[in-house]
Amino acid sequence: MKIIPRIVFVACTTLLAAGLRASPAANAFLGRWALTLPDGRAGWLEVKQENGWLDGSLLWGGGSVLPVASVTLDGSVLTVTRVRDLPRKNAAGKVVRTHQITETITARVTGDTLALTYAAPQNDGIGFNRGQLTGRRIPPLPPRPNLQQVKFGPPIKLFDGRSLAGWTAKETDRPNRWTIESGALVNRPDAHVAGRPRKRSANLQTQRQFEDFNLRLEVLVPEGSNSGIYLRGLYEVQISDSYGKPLDSHNMGAIYSRMTPSVSAERPAGRWQTLDLTLVDRHATVILNGHTIIDNQPLEGCTGAAMWSDEFRPGPIFLQGDHGPVSYRNLVLRPVVR
Repeated sequence: MKIIPRIVFVACTTLLAAGLRASPAANAFLGRWALTLPDGRAGWLEVKQENGWLDGSLLWGGGSVLPVASVTLDGSVLTVTRVRDLPRKNAAGKVVRTHQITETITARVTGDTLALTYAAPQNDGIGFNRGQLTGRRIPPLPPRPNLQQVKFGPPIKLFDGRSLAGWTAKETDRPNRWTIESGALVNRPDAHVAGRPRKRSANLQTQRQFEDFNLRLEVLVPEGSNSGIYLRGLYEVQISDSYGKPLDSHNMGAIYSRMTPSVSAERPAGRWQTLDLTLVDRHATVILNGHTIIDNQPLEGCTGAAMWSDEFRPGPIFLQGDHGPVSYRNLVLRPVVR
């Protein structure tokens, strides 16, 4: 066994430790970034360094926040790769094979701005889809607000129980399946037919926009259905028939894919449930059926299908209408008074 002189060993370990620290170039990319995708959808990127290597998470339009496959820094260019499954279907619509494709995002930073490009293989394997997008650094989260000291204004009744006054379809190119039944706001989207393209119906949003607030409401979820309540058009509170399921960030009352409820407090499908939602200083509190399941926790970024990624922009309350049947009633909002 060859013996390494102590001075050489110390020098090598010192250089290794220095290499594990983030370089000035890497430091410029570290943090959370609000993305605007080429088609205008909202995205989110986090770049971090843990245990000596770069890593990250990505939200690309809809869906969940997911870890990326790799983050690599070469000079002043950061490269992020993500790998996703692409199902191959036959003429009958049956999946016959799942193929993996790798998408690449490269970024350059100037202060608090990212300029990014992406390349994704075409689904048929011939050529690439390419595009450009932008990112803005998200300022650090403030301390948890003291909710006992927050002042709320007079209550605003968002739904009068008789009409869609104060509401509008979010998408004008989809059928609107929202109606009023027995004092409730009810959505019944077209049923999906297996093997056929999914027919998407409109989401519903308030005409008014809000900043921070407390929102109380009642919701009824049929068996197997789901919906969502978007706070300020940014953060989705999941509405789902998840009774009896293990805790998960996609269950009833979760901040979709970001915050898992601390306890299961949902009721069985087909029963009215109460939600008490508070959004203050980028912190969320969710009380489901009288149980605090998310307690004044920080929001690190937007959720899938957000209207935009700017967390400081006022926005509407919008109700997801393209997933499944759902009913809402007694929606009352109290805005924070600054």
